[in-house]
Amino acid sequence: MVNQMHLNDIPYSILDLSPIIKGGTPADSLKNTLDLARHAEEWGFNRYWLAEHHNSFGIASSATSVVIGYVASGTSTIRVGSGGIMLPNHAPLVIAEQFGTLESLFPGRIDLGLGRAPGTDQITANALRRDIYSNGQDFPELVQELRGYFAPPLPSENKPVRAIPGEGLNIPIWLLGSSGYSAQLSGLLGLPFAFASHFAPENTLQALEIYRRNFRPTEELNNPYAMVGVNIIAADSDEEAQWLATSLQQNILNLIRNNRVQLQPPVENIYELANDYEKAVLQQRLQTTFIGSPETIKPKLHTFLNKTNANEIIVNAQIYDHQARLHSYELVAEIVEARKR
Repeated sequence: MVNQMHLNDIPYSILDLSPIIKGGTPADSLKNTLDLARHAEEWGFNRYWLAEHHNSFGIASSATSVVIGYVASGTSTIRVGSGGIMLPNHAPLVIAEQFGTLESLFPGRIDLGLGRAPGTDQITANALRRDIYSNGQDFPELVQELRGYFAPPLPSENKPVRAIPGEGLNIPIWLLGSSGYSAQLSGLLGLPFAFASHFAPENTLQALEIYRRNFRPTEELNNPYAMVGVNIIAADSDEEAQWLATSLQQNILNLIRNNRVQLQPPVENIYELANDYEKAVLQQRLQTTFIGSPETIKPKLHTFLNKTNANEIIVNAQIYDHQARLHSYELVAEIVEARKR
């Protein structure tokens, strides 16, 4: 039985892909990321996550740990973290040291979200010196190795390799996923789980059910805690929001076509750019995308919340114009009454 929830019963957070727009530069995108984070802190958002992607012309957050430090140094209270670090791309010791350093610099504000995908294509995965033949099958072992570096040493223990900084620090670890694999693992390990409903909406309810059914309480987490990602494109009118959303829709079309391009400016009619197959894919991918004025978005978001029984919502907004993007998040904060008065 799902409990009826209200929009302001739970925290709301931001997932920032640090979009590089057509005609823009990564430097512009990173400045905009910090600007958005500062506004998000003012508007009462709970956490600000950045994602690891590689060889993408439209995403500037590939050096995720570095960008987290940049955002954390430019803000003061909002939690900052990864949504996520693609752990198979890295030695767990390196991630332990990086996030141990971040937590030492910004105590109590750092989250470590982990994914098992490469966050890129096969050729780039190989360039990252990743074992491309493991197919993520060693992910559970990598997670446990990483957790071991954060654990405080026992008096009788003589660890040959230690993460300094990192050892003994309480850094929340999340598992991220778009299917049932990480949902089950997250439950079995007693970790919080973040589901990528913003690009895998068809798997949302099943993954959340798997996570909750398999959850085993730990000292860190007594009950399941699920954060669910959504796309929200908000504006003062439905018409403006629909126009702004065509940048996100073009991004989906370019992913379908394997076109690596920057985030494109809005167009008047997205369906003039798509064939019948692409239109069907767009419709499927946009199931958890809420577009419109606050009056349009609010009931849809409320329905989604009660379907998922999510503990937290994390919002992505691929919007071409930075000021329009800021305004979209401001409207989300008003919808959920998250703004600090």
